Amino acid sequence: MFTTRPELAGTHGMVASTHWLASATAMAVLEDDGNAFDAAVAAGFVLQVAEPHLNGPAGQVPAIFATAADRTPRVLCGQGTAPSAATPEHFAGLGLDLIPGSGLLSATVPGAWDGWLLLLRDHGTKRLRDILGYAISYAWNGVPVVDRITSTIGTVADLFARHWPTSAQLWLPGGEPPAPGSLHSNRTLARTWQRLLTEAETASGREAQIDAARRAWSHGFVAEAVDAFSRKAFRDDSGRDHAGLLTGDDLANWEATYEDALITDLGEWSLAKCGAWTQGPALAQQLLMLNGFRDELSYVDGVPTAHTVHVATEVTKLAFADREAWYGDSDDVPLDLLLSPEYTEARRALVGAQASAELRPGAPGGRQPRLPDVLARTRGGGSGSGATGEPTVSPTGASRGDTVHIDIVDSFGNMISATPSGGWLQSSPTIPELGFCLDSRAQMFWLEQGLPNSLAPGKRPRITLSPSMALRGGEPTIAFGTPGGDQQDQWQVCFWLAHTIDELNLQQAIDSPAWHTTAFPSSFYPRSWTPRELVVESRLGAEAIEELRERGHEVVDAGPWALGRLSAVSRDRATGILRGAANARGMQGYAVGR
Repeated sequence: MFTTRPELAGTHGMVASTHWLASATAMAVLEDDGNAFDAAVAAGFVLQVAEPHLNGPAGQVPAIFATAADRTPRVLCGQGTAPSAATPEHFAGLGLDLIPGSGLLSATVPGAWDGWLLLLRDHGTKRLRDILGYAISYAWNGVPVVDRITSTIGTVADLFARHWPTSAQLWLPGGEPPAPGSLHSNRTLARTWQRLLTEAETASGREAQIDAARRAWSHGFVAEAVDAFSRKAFRDDSGRDHAGLLTGDDLANWEATYEDALITDLGEWSLAKCGAWTQGPALAQQLLMLNGFRDELSYVDGVPTAHTVHVATEVTKLAFADREAWYGDSDDVPLDLLLSPEYTEARRALVGAQASAELRPGAPGGRQPRLPDVLARTRGGGSGSGATGEPTVSPTGASRGDTVHIDIVDSFGNMISATPSGGWLQSSPTIPELGFCLDSRAQMFWLEQGLPNSLAPGKRPRITLSPSMALRGGEPTIAFGTPGGDQQDQWQVCFWLAHTIDELNLQQAIDSPAWHTTAFPSSFYPRSWTPRELVVESRLGAEAIEELRERGHEVVDAGPWALGRLSAVSRDRATGILRGAANARGMQGYAVGR
């Protein structure tokens, strides 16, 4: 099969990410005797500078990791909660039935800073100065602007100029977006990081300094600036100006945490995912259902057959219908039932020869599902992600799934998969004293009450961010993931089937043609969905596309190389060989290792 690049192999360390600067930074840390967790944190901060349209300092970071000492995967929860003032009554008083996708109303507590630093403190080896210095240097001296940064800023330029002047000052130098290939710096952000570092170093010892930096963020000048700025009103997706709800107390009362990973037995393999406060269990549901179709699924020269794509798509619809009815930051999510053999078999039996146009959540254990009433209004509202394979941005700043991804494994067997996101430059106005903006992740809540993902103060939104780890014989073997909002756990199915059914290597599996459906409610404002839409890469072939249309799918041809930004690393425990691969789509992602 044709591949864009070779699968890399080595024994010292392997990194794959969505931007070459992050991959190079992580490898530099590994070469300087850092471990995978040191490298991931350094790369995570660099991504906030290199891909500011996809993530930022006030965003989030969920991650799955396994240490050399403990081979059981754990979850890092760097997703902040809804502010204490974020009540359904507040939004009702504003006349809103959905939380806007941009502006200050949709901000949750920033989670990335505390999440990354918690990981560095507990599992890294380096000082904060050694790790943060790369990002500070890039923020001060500038990074080369990729095409999509320019196009994203261009899309929201009028909003910035008319309503978000602090963002215009940073992102429209001379009144125009920075040109592709030019250097763009953010020296205010560099100063913010340097001030955090300076305050941290008043403490003695590596761990104490990291904790001091966490406090300087959540109890110090960052929290004060966030509090003051959130009281101002700015334009958002509603077409009106609204002040935010986030306060300094919200930042002070939250810390990142660790959780057990959700581990699902798939036979030869098992899958580790974050819990139902993410969409992660949907990948487990899909793969469990697909296990019953393995004899029917096939590839020809690395290209899936129309039947393979059809079956996978129909399975996806069922899993994501369950996501909508059952997933959320709640103790009442029946994951054991949703992943049980009996329930899986019942759901698998619903897959027919023709495309379904219904949203069909199941009734695990006889419990009746409930869907948001507003879905009737959002149905048929257009393509959930468009046909470009990348998040779309509206002129109001609304964005769908803007995200980055990192996978790292070192020679000791430390392994991590992380999907940072949020706080992208178009999510809300730039806080001028800090050089970054708040996130807009609260748009994923439903304002209607009584649902697992209903808004409540102190609750995490059900996010789309979904890093993955695969175990073989109980041993962490592959770390993988992709940006892409609702598409993350669909494009990962494409990768998984190519790797485990067709036995393609990591790079071949990433390069294999991808697809996704928008036949369920988007997690992003305005929550639209298109019941029969199936977006595919044209490399599936004209005959396969025509067969899919005959099966009732409304096929959108996205072009030959358009969907997904996957990366992956692996470790063979028996030989010690490490492997890595990254997506050539978009010409930004790279793997590096030796």
